[in-house]
Amino acid sequence: MIKHIVMWTLKDQAEGRDKAANAAEMQSRLLALKGKLPQAVELEVAVGGEIFAAVPETDVVLSSSFRTKEDLQTYAVHPLHLEVVEFIKKVVSERRVVDYEV
Repeated sequence: MIKHIVMWTLKDQAEGRDKAANAAEMQSRLLALKGKLPQAVELEVAVGGEIFAAVPETDVVLSSSFRTKEDLQTYAVHPLHLEVVEFIKKVVSERRVVDYEV
């Protein structure tokens, strides 16, 4: 099993919205991928810097699981995922990623 964790810091303003509105939009778009991309065994999204005590500058966290590295690679280039990525790139100021095998 491959665990894929992504942490984002959002811009204060982007796409006509404030940080909180963009975080909610990111969460909604990411969660909409559930069930549409069979490669993702698990997909969770947490919003709100106050809940990430260890990384206070983090606004949104994605935690997902994949059976294999190949499944993660397939997910990464899937058109539905890439649509979400297009939006995320417009509202994010920093991105941190870790993938590991469990």
